[in-house]
Amino acid sequence: MTEEQRLWAAVLWAGPGAVLAGLTATRLDGLQGFADRDAAAGRPVHLLVPAYRSVRSRPFGLSAVVHYSITLGRADIHPLRLPPRTRIARSLVDSAAWMATDRGAQAVLAAGVQQRLVRVEDLLAVVARNQRLPRRTLISGTLDDIAGGAQALSELDFARLLRKHRLPAPDRQARRVDSSGRRRWLDAVWEEARLIVEVDGIHHMEASQYWADMERDNDFTLNGYRVLRFPAFVVRYNPGYVTGKIRDALQRA
Repeated sequence: MTEEQRLWAAVLWAGPGAVLAGLTATRLDGLQGFADRDAAAGRPVHLLVPAYRSVRSRPFGLSAVVHYSITLGRADIHPLRLPPRTRIARSLVDSAAWMATDRGAQAVLAAGVQQRLVRVEDLLAVVARNQRLPRRTLISGTLDDIAGGAQALSELDFARLLRKHRLPAPDRQARRVDSSGRRRWLDAVWEEARLIVEVDGIHHMEASQYWADMERDNDFTLNGYRVLRFPAFVVRYNPGYVTGKIRDALQRA
């Protein structure tokens, strides 16, 4: 079967009211980085079925995982796209709830917003409608951080680190204009202290991005800012070093 045929077969096997959900649905709606693994050979098709129904038999030749929901309503299902599936906000929240780890749950939410597939408000609305959602506290807290500007997993780590060490909250994903009039987006800035902190993922090691980062840092340094940069792995595994440098910079300011 083709991939589309496989998905249709899974939906039809699961019966009335069944829709594609979770990572299976997010792949169809454009999420990158997670859904490709879900589509690999032998990986299951995620389905959501109303809780009043029960799917007992096993599909012939299909690998499927059936999830049940008492909150699956018309507002959760995309009215036009086929095979039938949940809307992207519901798909992402369910993906987070069904992930094997908390970190995976945070990563998929951050990726959905970072890739501009969904607004944080839409995700929060899905969470508000589902009082029995697994990981509800974690998902809500993660979305609050994303709403504050932390759009990548490394930035979520950074936000938790600042709270844990009781450092003043910065403006996150703040927009500033450099000396050439170009708009720049900063991971964190303490404006009163004239301090900028950037958390760099692996793409910052590419030559073109590396030079762009240095050019931007030079502009802000000439305009009176201090700029601190930390690789994402240092934020995750050596938080004391990161918070020490930030605290020192704030005290000097």
